[in-house]
Amino acid sequence: MANSQSLCTSFLGELMTSTHNFGTAPVRAVSTADTFKGALFLASATINASTTVYTTTGEVTGTNYTAGGVTLTNANAPTSANTSPTAGTAYWTPSASVTYANVTLSTAFDTMLMYNSSQGNKAVGVFTFGSQTITAGNFTLTMPTNTSSLALIRLSTT
Repeated sequence: MANSQSLCTSFLGELMTSTHNFGTAPVRAVSTADTFKGALFLASATINASTTVYTTTGEVTGTNYTAGGVTLTNANAPTSANTSPTAGTAYWTPSASVTYANVTLSTAFDTMLMYNSSQGNKAVGVFTFGSQTITAGNFTLTMPTNTSSLALIRLSTT
């Protein structure tokens, strides 16, 4: 089975219960943003919309790669924009590219799972890219511009 890109179904439901906090929350007891991480997964793994939490099953292993991946830089506040009286978009993107420094990952990988390490490692989204390996180098995922049409996470109504 292959990995497939999607927001995780559990994440969509958890938005309604304020489980995840990408910015300062006025209602929660803790008003700081949660910590989000990005873990890499093998091309042979099965990470998809039904993934509910981070798991080590299918995660890459290699030199200088730590299980659980890296912490995503979260300096962008969640943003929303109305495009009409009945339509709008809420969006968020990590504020810096995601870099795995000086790693050797010799088994093909093609996926990053974003998850919320502040909330029981709950899954947020599965992001796929071309299958690759790397030897003693930096692997960087360049984040898109944080706009309503390009952001990494976009929720819209019409």
